[in-house]
Amino acid sequence: MKIGYDAKRAFLNNTGLGNYSRWLIKVVATYHPQGSYFLYTPKVKPNNRLDFLSRLPNLKTITPSGKLFSSWWRTKGIVADLKRDGIELYHGLSHELPLGIAQSGIKSVLTVHDLIFMRFPQYYGWISRNIYKAKINYACKAANRIIAISQKTKDDLVELLQVDPQKIEVIYQGCDPAFSLQLTADYKKAVAKKYDLPKKFLLCVGTIEERKNLLVLVKALLHTRMNMPLIVVGKPTPYLNQVRAFIDGNQLSARVTFLHDVSFQELPALYQLATVFVYPSSYEGFGIPVLEAIKSGVPVIAASGSCLEEAGGPDSLYFKPDNELDLAQKINQVWNSPSLRQKMIINGFEYGHNFDDEKLANQLNSLYQNLLTNA
Repeated sequence: MKIGYDAKRAFLNNTGLGNYSRWLIKVVATYHPQGSYFLYTPKVKPNNRLDFLSRLPNLKTITPSGKLFSSWWRTKGIVADLKRDGIELYHGLSHELPLGIAQSGIKSVLTVHDLIFMRFPQYYGWISRNIYKAKINYACKAANRIIAISQKTKDDLVELLQVDPQKIEVIYQGCDPAFSLQLTADYKKAVAKKYDLPKKFLLCVGTIEERKNLLVLVKALLHTRMNMPLIVVGKPTPYLNQVRAFIDGNQLSARVTFLHDVSFQELPALYQLATVFVYPSSYEGFGIPVLEAIKSGVPVIAASGSCLEEAGGPDSLYFKPDNELDLAQKINQVWNSPSLRQKMIINGFEYGHNFDDEKLANQLNSLYQNLLTNA
């Protein structure tokens, strides 16, 4: 079985879409080594998160022969290379498929992460929205099968783009195994010292942008214990100014710490050191930080209404979006109850097995096999 992947983001993106691409390629190649997997990318640059490439001989990286028209190659020219390489199935990992794939005789699978640009158009420019919509409309029509990374994303595809639900299969994503490893006390102590972390703290991880809704969490601090600190890990955007203005205006500066340069290697330690993880995002396609948290053994409180219940499971707690009083009540509930925390941690570990790599790799391989067998 020869599978081709759109690997641009696996090589060039170190956040959400890149993490998904690397994770999927790695687990499929690891648990189904009988296949041959071709990674098509417009260029390659050093990335220590791709060290698995050298360990898996069934992976091969393909770049365009000409460097001047790499964007055209990914949009259309790649199809000729797929035919040349004898690719049986091509998987677009981030909402896109090349023009002409449907007429090539090569089966195709498309992963759709979310339709946030349609649910929250105010966060995107007019040109970007229309480009995204044109690309995803074409890709959904061209694909033989569509993978939605959550039931919520599947529902959005059916509602907003009128995609046939029979064409869509929900296959969740996993997270890096680093979040499942129990770190040594010495390493966690070193990380805590480096960032001057308090003994107990709330943790929030994610880009500091309006949709992630950090402001509701900061507002909730006014209704929690006065000594309860919050550590925020994430890339800043102009929205941070709005959050800081509220913090300064309500004498919360001593309780909120922003960390913008935490390394990926250190992130699992911050999760494992946290008392409670809070993810207030208004809307997500999946919500990978929630999964990272339950895999790390920290109780989760998240916003309801999108897909975060799917990531966090029945034993995490959920609050009404934009309701800081509801959020504060749930924070106090978990913070003040060691027995509840322990129950949430144990049940979170158990729920996390739904996202084990081997299980998800088998689901992906079954989809590939069924598509090729029923050609």
